[in-house]
Amino acid sequence: MHYLSVFLSSFLSATVIPFASEIALVAALAAGANLYWVVVSATVGNTTGAGVNWILGRYIERWRDRSWFPANRSQLEKASAWFRKYGVWSLLLAWMPLVGDALTVIAGLMRVHILPFLVLVGIGKALRYIVFVMFLDQVVL
Repeated sequence: MHYLSVFLSSFLSATVIPFASEIALVAALAAGANLYWVVVSATVGNTTGAGVNWILGRYIERWRDRSWFPANRSQLEKASAWFRKYGVWSLLLAWMPLVGDALTVIAGLMRVHILPFLVLVGIGKALRYIVFVMFLDQVVL
């Protein structure tokens, strides 16, 4: 059950819904869950959530002319130019708060292929959780 909670909280925190996956991760570890499987659950959940953002980005332009759409044409063009400048390697930073969500949406908008997207985002997110649990081990555990 701990791993499912970590997966779901990590999934939600990677989407445009604000959520802190670290809370579930710490709770699972405090309850005695296996460190390796907690990190795997968090990484897979967070990467899957980023995949949802990629899908949103892939189809986002369909709604560009709607009044509720969160970005104007200029903002979309600026984001696309930024992504073209820094390329797919910037997806290694998809773990960053706020910036990471935008990166994963832009990757969908820019039609980045799903396999390199998942690999790069997964590496970045795995490293994030590994560093986080190493920090926990040094400070708390």
